[in-house]
Amino acid sequence: MAKIIKVKTGNPFEDKESFSRLIVVDDWILTSNTAGRNLKTKIMPDTAHEQANLAFDNVEAALRLVGSSLLDVIRSRVTIPNPNDVPAAMAVVGERFRGVDPVSTVTCAPLGLDYLRFELEVTALRGVASAQTERLIVAL
Repeated sequence: MAKIIKVKTGNPFEDKESFSRLIVVDDWILTSNTAGRNLKTKIMPDTAHEQANLAFDNVEAALRLVGSSLLDVIRSRVTIPNPNDVPAAMAVVGERFRGVDPVSTVTCAPLGLDYLRFELEVTALRGVASAQTERLIVAL
């Protein structure tokens, strides 16, 4: 039988809406959409760039808690409500995933609260960072 770990951050929405920030099933790790709120101060920055950095910090902290890291991420899903924020937010994505190169989906769609400028969801496979990687290029 699979071992399951459910991680919460203490965000009141997690209990109110009954969800976990992160779930581990054996070595598979799935996160919920994660916003860029400072978990200590509860402050939400105004810019997509700052929110993106904090969202990555929040996801990274949760991954570390279960013995993983951003290096184990194999899929990311990014939501940026305002297309004008895409360049600033994606600069953060590119920086934080440099060399990791997960498959990625980026969507410009509304988020649940009007002050949210960026949310990140990832799927990781614990230990993949140390796996032998082959990189291929599709010739067009």
